[in-house]
Amino acid sequence: MTSRVRGRLVAARLRPRDVFQVGSSGLRTRPLRVVLSALGIAIGIATMIAVVGISASSKAQLLQTLHKLGTNMLVASPGDQMFAGDDVKLPKDATGMVGRIPGVRDVGATGDLKESVRRTDRIDKDITGGITPRAATEGLLRTLRGSVADGAWLNRATGRYPSVVLGSVAAERLGVTRAGQQVHIGDRYFTVLGILAPMPLAPEIERSALVGWEAAATYLRFDGHPTSVYERSDDTSVQRVHGLIARAANPENPQKVRVSDPSSSLQAKAPTQGALTNLLLGLGGVALLVGGVGVANTMIISVLERRHEIGLRRSLGATRGQVRVQFVTESLLLCALGGASGLILGSLATFVYARFSGIPWVVPPWAVAGGFGATLAIGTVAGLYPAIRAARLSPTLALHAA
Repeated sequence: MTSRVRGRLVAARLRPRDVFQVGSSGLRTRPLRVVLSALGIAIGIATMIAVVGISASSKAQLLQTLHKLGTNMLVASPGDQMFAGDDVKLPKDATGMVGRIPGVRDVGATGDLKESVRRTDRIDKDITGGITPRAATEGLLRTLRGSVADGAWLNRATGRYPSVVLGSVAAERLGVTRAGQQVHIGDRYFTVLGILAPMPLAPEIERSALVGWEAAATYLRFDGHPTSVYERSDDTSVQRVHGLIARAANPENPQKVRVSDPSSSLQAKAPTQGALTNLLLGLGGVALLVGGVGVANTMIISVLERRHEIGLRRSLGATRGQVRVQFVTESLLLCALGGASGLILGSLATFVYARFSGIPWVVPPWAVAGGFGATLAIGTVAGLYPAIRAARLSPTLALHAA
């Protein structure tokens, strides 16, 4: 422990390997206590990693959805009612005029119908089930970037006959599981041509029964005025189209046209998720703090139990600084063990959640680095007081007490 230089004793220096050995000696001799003490740290870190990972995975899924569906779609619809009480209507040629705006690539439209949609004609007309019949143009599905889960979409031929395409929610509520079945709209049956896949950007379409534009006029007394005009433009033209679409859809009364961006509702979910994430992170931080208190308590008990060892080391020449380093190292190793276990558990929990939810598995590197850094900080603070207390023990009193 010591060496003699010109007649005086000089404390030997501890190499990193020596520090690790003396610091881990207390952990090796009390494995059960180590596991119980590290458990608190592990729970706190696992909670924080799981919360951040699940939030990041959900955000990645949201970004993937936005990338797939695009943020370059706008919807023009009638504004508020006129003072006389009449409904505000878009012109019949609003769809074509919007399609002529420079930068617009795809355009589609729907028109609300006043009929009810029922599974059979024996169901009361007032029982709608929240399903809205709408006339639809052929370009609607392409504009929405939607897909057909079963069957086919409306085309120029089928759009002239009593056939209907159901949104995913509408099909579920009507009990329709495949194309070829029939539903009752107005005073006649319509053949289900197809069932759409979910559409996050157009939830109103999910609850709709879509009939061809011509068929709606022929069989359901549709007046030809579109209720919603959907357009898809170039990414670089979205802002310019936003300023022109109202005047194009209704040149005579552009102030009576409401223009909306469906993707904004999805983009607004990120701050909402962030607020919940911060709350859960706070709970994880509390668990980590409790774990740190447990480690500090364990280290204090360890100092009291190992007074003989401390006194023996001091009597053989170990300095107070070396004793402090020993117990701080032991606390750091204890917290590092709990932190590593927490990182594994938190990542595993995120993986299981992502796998069963069908979302990407994402654990941000900054969360891993921050979580492990937090464990080291907790370990240093938790071990500092016990280390100082151990270093202040008198070798003679420590050996005598033992």
